[in-house]
Order: sequence, then structure tokens, then C-alpha cells
Amino acid sequence: MAAGQRVRLKAASAEDLEVLAACLQDAVVRLRDMTWLAKERRFVFIGTRFQWEREPEAPLPPEAGEDASFAQGGPLYSRVHCGVAFDKVTAVKSRNLDPKRREQLLNLLTIKSDGAAIRLIFSAGVEIRLETAGLAAYLEDLGEAWPTQWRPSHALDEPPTAG
Repeated sequence: MAAGQRVRLKAASAEDLEVLAACLQDAVVRLRDMTWLAKERRFVFIGTRFQWEREPEAPLPPEAGEDASFAQGGPLYSRVHCGVAFDKVTAVKSRNLDPKRREQLLNLLTIKSDGAAIRLIFSAGVEIRLETAGLAAYLEDLGEAWPTQWRPSHALDEPPTAG
């Protein structure tokens, strides 16, 4: 995807939701930026998503100046603010989430369709379960992307911990 293009997606099936989940993998969401609008049967959040669909840019050379020094030595990736909405939500449940910690940052790992529910799975065992009367989800990029040298990574073969 070319720089400056914004993603705008709608998910109405489990297959659509997989695409939306891939775009949102490693999105960072502040708890205070999530809300359930019960009367509207809508769950929404604003986050920053890593743009997996964009190729990284070459690092800036040292002569680019002091402002570019953070990017020397590695490629430039990008992040963008995004809005996400789930419609037809009849109930919201959470696990391992302290609702009093409104400033808590959550790292979204994936989204799964589970029958009549949608599971938002975050790192540290946090999960938000949306009970739904059907699948209707939306993702839209908001504003311009910005550069980052940090690419999310996950240990795929972590040995089990003794305990």
C-alpha cells in the first residue's frame, strides 16, 4: 500500500474479521479510549495500529540531520490512529482487566469470532468478549501515519515456564 493511503474495512463474516484482525494485530489501545454504547448496541475504540500492509522505508542517512537520528541504523515503519466499531453488541465481558486503570495501555494480539461472540485478545491475558446478535465490524484509519523504528515481534517458540 502506498504512503498516505488509509485503510477502511467492513467485516460481515468470519473471513472478513480475519482480515480486520490482521490489520489490527499489535494495535495499542488505552482503556479509556474504549466504550460500550449499550443503547446503540455498539462497542468502539480508538487506537494506534502498526501498518503491516506498508513496506518499511530505508533508514535515513546520518547527514539527514539531528531530527532523523532515531531512525539511523534501521528501517522506518509506520503507525496510524484508527477507529474501530462493532455493531449488534448485546453484552460486554472482560477478563484480567481492571476497569479502574483507565490509562492502562493494551496491546491487541488478535480478534476471534466465537459463535455469537467476538473475542478481543490482548497481551498479558487480557480479553474482552463482545456478545453479539450478528457480525458487523468496521475499521477506519484516522489522520496521517507517522514513522517508527519499532516493529512488533512475538516469541513463537517460548519454552514453557516451570511452575
